[in-house]
Amino acid sequence: MPEYYSIPDLMNYLPEYYQGIREMKKLQETASDEMGLFLYAIDDALSQCFVETATWGLDYWESELGLTTDANKPIERRRETIKAKIRGSGTTTKQMIMDTASAFSGGEVDVIEYPTEYRFEVRFTGVKGIPPNMPGFIQMLEQIKPSHLGYSFKYSYTWWDSLKDLTWNSVNLMTWNELRVYE
Repeated sequence: MPEYYSIPDLMNYLPEYYQGIREMKKLQETASDEMGLFLYAIDDALSQCFVETATWGLDYWESELGLTTDANKPIERRRETIKAKIRGSGTTTKQMIMDTASAFSGGEVDVIEYPTEYRFEVRFTGVKGIPPNMPGFIQMLEQIKPSHLGYSFKYSYTWWDSLKDLTWNSVNLMTWNELRVYE
């Protein structure tokens, strides 16, 4: 049974003389329930057409894009991979790598090219620390980048100067990893 569906009151569409008939009311209630399920199914099917709202339709998106389906991954991680694959189709450019990286990190990124060294560096500037789905991003990057180019990553962390206003008691409540990405 779905989480929600709107049940239309079909008795409102019938002539007045049907209003007092118990069998007609029961028949229309049953039809209303079916209509509500039908409307929900339409909404649910339409949701699968868009990566942002797809749930069970992610399998179809992954299949269409040639991605491996892993139902054990969280839905958000699967959506990130699909969006990155869509953004990463075509000729690889600096902007394409930036778009793909931002799809995974959820923040701003910068790509620094080193043409004489045949490599580039991806700097995560909008998010502190290592983005949560780096293995997925690396896999996607391997698929879209030219094979002769190397790459590296640079992450943003907290500067010591930004921590000097904190008291020992407030810092003592944090873990080292929380302190590294403190804003």
